[in-house]
Amino acid sequence: MPYGDDITEGLVYSLSNPAGSTNYSATGEAYDVAIAGLPFFLLNSDDSPYRRVTAQYRKQQIDQSREPGEQTLTGWWVRSQSSFHLGAGIKFFEPVQEESLRFQYTESKGVDVWTRGQATLLNDTASFYSGSAAAQLIGVNDGTNDCIFVTDGTALKKITTGGTATTITQAGTASTIYSLTTDGSNYYFINGTKVHKGSVGASPADSEIYNTPSVTRATIRFVKQRLILAIGNVLYELNANATGSAALPTALYTHPNANWVWSSIAEGPQAIYVSGYAPNGTSSSVFKITLDAAVPNSLGFPTLNTPTVIIDMPEGERINDFDVYLGAYAILATSLGFRAGIADTTGDVQYGPLLFKDAPCNNIAFRDNFAYLSTKVDGAAGLVRIDLSTTVVTNSLLFPWAWDLVASGTTVTADQVAFFGNSDRAAFTTGNNTWAESTTSLVASGYLRTGYIRYNTLEAKIFKLMQARVDTTNGGINIDSIDYADNSFRIGTFAQGAAVPEVNISYPQQSQEYLGFQFTLTRSSTDATKGPLFTGYQVKSLPAIPRQRLIQYPLSCYDHESDHFGVEVGYEGSAYYRMSQLESIENVGDTIRVEDFRTGESFLGLIEELDFRNATPSDKRFTGYGGTLLVTIRTV
Repeated sequence: MPYGDDITEGLVYSLSNPAGSTNYSATGEAYDVAIAGLPFFLLNSDDSPYRRVTAQYRKQQIDQSREPGEQTLTGWWVRSQSSFHLGAGIKFFEPVQEESLRFQYTESKGVDVWTRGQATLLNDTASFYSGSAAAQLIGVNDGTNDCIFVTDGTALKKITTGGTATTITQAGTASTIYSLTTDGSNYYFINGTKVHKGSVGASPADSEIYNTPSVTRATIRFVKQRLILAIGNVLYELNANATGSAALPTALYTHPNANWVWSSIAEGPQAIYVSGYAPNGTSSSVFKITLDAAVPNSLGFPTLNTPTVIIDMPEGERINDFDVYLGAYAILATSLGFRAGIADTTGDVQYGPLLFKDAPCNNIAFRDNFAYLSTKVDGAAGLVRIDLSTTVVTNSLLFPWAWDLVASGTTVTADQVAFFGNSDRAAFTTGNNTWAESTTSLVASGYLRTGYIRYNTLEAKIFKLMQARVDTTNGGINIDSIDYADNSFRIGTFAQGAAVPEVNISYPQQSQEYLGFQFTLTRSSTDATKGPLFTGYQVKSLPAIPRQRLIQYPLSCYDHESDHFGVEVGYEGSAYYRMSQLESIENVGDTIRVEDFRTGESFLGLIEELDFRNATPSDKRFTGYGGTLLVTIRTV
């Protein structure tokens, strides 16, 4: 009886669509491969060979971005950065996601990033004056010198930029000074029992202008041509021209919470602002005091209206200081960091999210385009600087910021901040010590750490080459790579005057999803006023994704076949059925199990292409429907 005529002979494959992980169960025939549980013999030939080809894993791209070249370079994945003027605070450097990220980084210390296209070392600081108690601080010009006024417990000292300290003669009995302010020509302070006034001139001396109740905390500020005094939960409007020891006037406003603390007093074009908090931390607010020009007070100024709340902080966040600059920019220094906002034409303030969350911010000073806040910088007392001339994102309340001056060796948070008179030289306090910006030397070293680079994909990469753009004429540079766990690896050290070539990113050695970099600048070894000039960097990487393979199997697909032992299988019509079965599996689009019995290989893959080639004519007995079935599988 001819092979295949027995209708009781069983089929060698299932007509149903098998699961993707189905394995072929051997029945005795020596098949070469099985695809989705369907066994086949291979029919290799010169025209239809068995092939294994690496699948394409990179797409050719047309560059339509604002960073020309980096998207179309052959081979390398490239990321570069040439300016850092939009400040710190990012984790990932992904300019594709947000345009502003091209000019941001993670953090810096001792580095000035505010000139576009470069980063340089900041000035150093030094302990400028040490007193006996917590210091208040204001900057003044006495008509000849830029200087600062510092409180030293019960004493008031005027200190010139050269460091000469002059004790200011006080009227009456000296006691602890709690708050200090100036109108430019005069200074005012409140101690335990009096409000004092004096000239900031070359030989200042003061007089007592108001008696006060016993004071343990107070705030005094000169705003809108008048003195505003806060003692406990009470606000007073004082006459700056008062003489003698007058009694305090009737209270301007008393907060209903007897434990309320007024922490700051400031002015804007449309209002006076006072901020405060409840000591238990449950509430903190900013109040607006508007002016009624139609009703002058006894001093001839517009009457101050009753304060109204314009900002309520989230519970647990306390306002330590609040100030408005150039009539528009509102800064909140809080127990959690700082926020920036905008004051509108009615005096109301719209403020943004916390921008700096590393440490509390205590006090605010302004100079040029910047706000400076006293805080803790990387564990030491220092300043954070905010650029108010631009925003990170257009029409947002996200302003660029960066760490600034630092009092090296300290472990506390800076308290007060001010500038020497009309100069750009900053000073800040830490308890009873006053620190001043150096005019003769830069910091010994400073660093800038980039955001993690991941090329906008979660696939692993091999980071290969780093080119730092730095002029080492006046200082050196160290380059470190930073892995996902914040471990650092030194990949380059270049001394003053050395050329800085492209360096290998030798560590970490394994492929990484992302990697950051830190550049540490060191000042000149011969001139402390000079340092290196860092203008950017470029990183080159390669994708480290597992390669997919395209494997072409030339399958024998005839009605009647035999293995290499001569065992015959099949029946009339089986070629069409097996081909149809594979087409049905291909239409589902799911993964399938592929087994190669010659090599023992077994894997999951996708049917990339089916190509059936029928070269047999029909005759009187057989349909002739058979041929070579080229199946291309993509490994997954």
